[in-house]
Amino acid sequence: MSEKKENKQEKIISLAKRRGFVFPSSEIYGGLSAIYDYGHYGVLLKNNIRDAWWKAMVQERLDIVGLDSAIFMHPTTWVASGHVGGFNDPQVDCKKCKSRFRADHILEDFGISADKAPLEEINDHLEKLKKEGKLKCSVCGSDDLTKAKVFSLMVKSNIGSPTDELKEENVVYLRPETCGGIYLEYKNTVDSLRIKLPFGIAQIGKAFRNEIVARQFIFRTREFEQMEMQYFLHPSMMKEKYEMWKDIRWRWYLEYGIKQNEIRWYKHEKLAHYASEAYDIEFNFKSLGGFKEVEGIHARGNWDLSQHSKFSGVDLSYFDEKSGERFIPHIMETSVGLNRLVLMFLDQAYTEEKAPTANGKEEIRTVLKLDKRLSPVKVAILPLSKKEELTRPAKKIYQDLREFFMAEYDETQSIGKRYRRQDEIGTPYCVTVDFETLNDEAVTIRDRDTMEQERIKIQELKKYLEEKLK
Repeated sequence: MSEKKENKQEKIISLAKRRGFVFPSSEIYGGLSAIYDYGHYGVLLKNNIRDAWWKAMVQERLDIVGLDSAIFMHPTTWVASGHVGGFNDPQVDCKKCKSRFRADHILEDFGISADKAPLEEINDHLEKLKKEGKLKCSVCGSDDLTKAKVFSLMVKSNIGSPTDELKEENVVYLRPETCGGIYLEYKNTVDSLRIKLPFGIAQIGKAFRNEIVARQFIFRTREFEQMEMQYFLHPSMMKEKYEMWKDIRWRWYLEYGIKQNEIRWYKHEKLAHYASEAYDIEFNFKSLGGFKEVEGIHARGNWDLSQHSKFSGVDLSYFDEKSGERFIPHIMETSVGLNRLVLMFLDQAYTEEKAPTANGKEEIRTVLKLDKRLSPVKVAILPLSKKEELTRPAKKIYQDLREFFMAEYDETQSIGKRYRRQDEIGTPYCVTVDFETLNDEAVTIRDRDTMEQERIKIQELKKYLEEKLK
């Protein structure tokens, strides 16, 4: 890890905890590896990103409907999907310090792409590196590493009595991805809503993976949220719709302030057996040292519905009344990691820059330059002093505005320190109530990014903010 990368990562993690975005889960008991809780501002940011995705994917489209499927599903679901038999990663252990690593990640550090590679091929690469004296434990430096072996990512659970015998056919899993629920509710959705192909089903929900090495803050965790959309269509439409959705999803990132030179397409050369095309949108994470996946766009064929139809015995075909054709729909998927988007927006927004102080000097201020629509708090109301003659009208302004915007009231410490606090949580506008307010019924509004200030009449505040926060 480079010093620059480590420094940016440490700063974001520190800010996230200090300002109530993200906390290590169960920290008072020593925590759990790669499990995190979202604090007040983290929840607000995450929900704003979630709502922006939902608005674009469901609210603004005629051809997509929503779903919220259960985390627990019938265990045969994961047999049919291939997860029970094939959802795993290659694991390598250090015999000396007992550290555990993903073998494909080790190979990536040597410029060897081993994503979805057979275990035998992975071990061949590892053996070659070992003979060359290059293969070392990144924790203790030992060269006494095991061969790669299969490590299942499925998280097992149970329903009912925990004393019941856990036969494989009775094991219940926490879902490793949310799309499974969409496939199982495809027929009910068609029957109840009477929608015609092509159409999509969108869902936001928790998924769980028993990662070998969960690292990189909230980028790779064992419990996470996915935002997925499965688009059902006739196979003849796949090429056209695939390109359409690639364009739609790319433009979504640009709309919310992600710079075009900070995202790129990554084409998968090694595809799952059912897929005909797979691209990822990658973001250049400064805190992680380079481009990493945030969203996948995949042409999955008709494998998923065919498998569930086969294992369930239920006909999941679609009948086209116009053509008279009956077929199993093909699926085009967009799959986004919500937690990764939170880190992406924090990574790009985190800024350190010189700012003037009250005595005319300069200091470094930290500011989150988030898209204003995503900012956790939209406006902060700050009385210049704690005197009641200022706090009374300031609280009245806060009470009026909070009906329309996520607002915050703060009267502690100096106005400069309060500005810095709001900068660090990404609040676009600060409204200062001063002694002039008592005479002119106006307030000073400070812009987060430019730090410029202007005087606005109190009665015009709501309209002003509505225009600025579009």
